[in-house]
Amino acid sequence: MNVVLDTSLFLGKFLYYFLESLFYMIIPKKKKDVTGEIVLVTGAASGLGRLLAIKFASLGAILVLWDINEEGNMETCRMIKEKRDAKVFAYTCDCSNRQDVYRVADQVKKEVGNVTILINNAGVVTGREFLQTPDHMVERSFLINAMSHFWTCKAFLPAMLEANHGHLVCISSLAGVTGINGLSDYCASKFAAYGFAESLHFELRLLRKSKVKTTIVCPYFIKTGMFEGCSTKYPLLLPMLKQEYAAQSILNAILEEQLYLIIPRFLHIALFLKQIISPNMMITMAEYLGMDTSLASFIEQQKSEDVQTKTERKQQ
Repeated sequence: MNVVLDTSLFLGKFLYYFLESLFYMIIPKKKKDVTGEIVLVTGAASGLGRLLAIKFASLGAILVLWDINEEGNMETCRMIKEKRDAKVFAYTCDCSNRQDVYRVADQVKKEVGNVTILINNAGVVTGREFLQTPDHMVERSFLINAMSHFWTCKAFLPAMLEANHGHLVCISSLAGVTGINGLSDYCASKFAAYGFAESLHFELRLLRKSKVKTTIVCPYFIKTGMFEGCSTKYPLLLPMLKQEYAAQSILNAILEEQLYLIIPRFLHIALFLKQIISPNMMITMAEYLGMDTSLASFIEQQKSEDVQTKTERKQQ
């Protein structure tokens, strides 16, 4: 009888949530109010992090900006204060350093308060073929792109759990759900970030029954300096994302408390096909989409920078 009852409850709840998801595909969820929420953005000195900080400030949130680039971080702070009377706090923090993360986190708690929305956005990319990637760069990719998420969540999640209120945001990547040639260390670290965020989501929901929310973001390449030199074979089908579009999409996903955001939407189809087609079919699709050439200029650019650096060192 227990099996029958459990199965009936499962089917009933499954059908209910299926219909609910269809409903929200037609009519978007009501966006939550973030006025007074303390939003911490890592990697806030430029690009996507800067745009997200500006957008949250416009909604009345209290901003905490983290970046190792003090000058860029202060520029983001200045830009926000120029446009509106907002509470913004900028901190220089090396997210690859565990002790630095914990130290600055304690400072934030004392000077600002408990963070309620944590956006793990800081990231680095090497853009080198696997055998040309130095070990220290592999370690750096993991420290910033993945391990820093563990440390920031350990620092700020306890207060969220105590209040039963909060939101964890992981900026992963398309490279966090599928392998991309020339980005072995980046893909591995983004897979790790994605896996950590998803695992923590299930832990919070299933074991702790917590109301702390999670959003995992997996965008295609965004037009920032981070991926300078990348190209796309079919811009209409798989475009390089504009920063404004990516930032607004991520903001909407957080406000609507979406668990997953994959942009552009075409990637849903590509990722589904990846699971059901043969390896040779997958390679054919990758070649058609230009994945064998999209990073060619980017990788060559990194090689040129390496040669230039070596030359400069010999001349010194």
